Parts: sequence; structure tokens; C-alpha cells
Amino acid sequence: MKIELDYFTIDGEFGGNQDWFTNVVMHIGGCAAAAACDTCVYLARRWGMKELYPFDADNLSKRAYVQFSQMMKPFLKPRVRGVCKLWMYTEGFGKYLDNVYSRARAQTGVEYGDGRLSAKMMEFSGTHSKEEAEKFLKTQLDRQLPVPYLMLQHSNRDKFKDFIWHWFLVVGYEERMDGFYIKAATYGEETWFCLSEIWNTGVEEKGGMIGYEIVSAEA
Repeated sequence: MKIELDYFTIDGEFGGNQDWFTNVVMHIGGCAAAAACDTCVYLARRWGMKELYPFDADNLSKRAYVQFSQMMKPFLKPRVRGVCKLWMYTEGFGKYLDNVYSRARAQTGVEYGDGRLSAKMMEFSGTHSKEEAEKFLKTQLDRQLPVPYLMLQHSNRDKFKDFIWHWFLVVGYEERMDGFYIKAATYGEETWFCLSEIWNTGVEEKGGMIGYEIVSAEA
């Protein structure tokens, strides 16, 4: 079985790209903000949550994306060790969502449309087994929701050098004869990994994943 989200491109690149950030701090450590920005763009296009992305989601550009990253920066700002805990992401992005929904209510006097992204996100620790991680990913992606993934260290530094101490989005999976593979979106590119290889890091310091939930406007 294979599931791939109907993801977006910007000027020919697969999703957003942290390398576009002109702000030095964001260029080096803005991966969490980039994951949140990509989430907002995807949900604005796929789920109609236009309020999450303050520009034209149907006509994407690098310039607008970089501007958006600066809007996200106060909520997921880079720090000395980066956004290195799952709660830092859920807390920061949750505050962004609360801010967006509060402004939407103030401007329109109504709730957020037919649905909204819950500010209460699920934190899935890297200490879970590979089988549990596979089930978590399938549940989220089958619901057409991207999965923010944080990898801290990995014993195979050569293979995963661009993903160490890094946030990226999982936007697809495929069940193959030789294992369960995931499709990662980061740095404007798509990359496939065998989940068992990337999940079983071989080091003590783990990352994890974030689960999103769409709730009704009446909830």
C-alpha cells in the first residue's frame, strides 16, 4: 500500500526550503518554523484553512513563504540547542494557532469555518517502538495529515547527516517487501527512508513526532 499527500511545490521545489531564509538565525535553525509553515500551506490548500496562511495559498512564491517564516519565527524561534523537544513545537505552534483563531474571531465574529487544526497536538516520543511509530504514521497520513518529525542524533551520521538535529515533515508512506518506507519533505526536496533505519537511531537522545487533529468548528 502507498499513500502520498497531495503536496505543494514552490517555484519547482517540493514544499518550502529553509535555505531560502535570509535571516541568519532562521537560515541556520529555522527547521521547526519551516515545518509549521509547510503545515499551514498544506492545510490551507488541502483542507481549505485559508486563515492559517496569510498569503495566497493558490499562488505560492518564495518571497511570500520567506515573509511567512518571519511571522512564524516568534512562535518557534531558534535557540541555543534549537527546538529540541516535542513540547517546544506543540507549545509554540499552538500559540500561533490560538493567535490566528483569535484574530479570525475578532475580524469576522464567527468561528473558523468548517473545521480547524487543533492547538492541542499529540506528542509521540522517539522511545516508542518502530511498530508503534509505523501505526502512528499510518493513522495520521491515512487522514491526509502531514507529520512533523524531529530527529536529534543518529549513529549513521553519514546517511542521515542532513536530518540530524532537524525537523521535517513526513508526507507519505509505502509498505514494501523490504520494509515500511516514509516520504520526507525538507529543504525543498522529497526523500524516501526505511522507517526502521531512521527510527532506530542507535543513540540515547531521541526525538519523536507530532500528531495533528482536525476538529469541528463547534468543538
